Amino acid sequence: MTSQTTQILTRVQVEQKIRRIAFEIYENNFEESEVVLAGISGEGYALAGRLAEVLRQIAPLAVSVMKISLDKSLTQQSPIQLDAETEDFTNRSVIVVDDVLNTGRTLAFSLQPFLNVPLTSLKVAVVVDRDHKRYPIAADYIGYKLSTTLTEHVEVVLSDEERMGVYLR
Repeated sequence: MTSQTTQILTRVQVEQKIRRIAFEIYENNFEESEVVLAGISGEGYALAGRLAEVLRQIAPLAVSVMKISLDKSLTQQSPIQLDAETEDFTNRSVIVVDDVLNTGRTLAFSLQPFLNVPLTSLKVAVVVDRDHKRYPIAADYIGYKLSTTLTEHVEVVLSDEERMGVYLR
């Protein structure tokens, strides 16, 4: 049995989604002096970098990007590491960024480091929301909502310029 891959969003469409999300972030944070984009390792971190590029073009905000590292394959909470210090995001607006929101487990675990720190706000941004929630996590900024079956796999490619897009297998 071969797995068939279907391209859901092209490179141009993904770039449009990223630009729209960046404008939404700016609209909701126009009174802030700085926004912190905390990207989950892999394509979430790549998305945070792309969002930062667009935000720097369209907004007078200072934008910083940090990386959240965790083992996504573990079923229980894995140790979470940030490549930033707590004072780098204290009293700031933080947006946790990932490529796909599926069950919410990865995002739920990724929010933990921010829960004991005073923040202006804590939001979530994703390119694709599959809406198979097992955890009470909702994305505030969504590029594309996609109804899928549990057996289908959604792949967001941002770090490979030639294959950039969203694919369904």
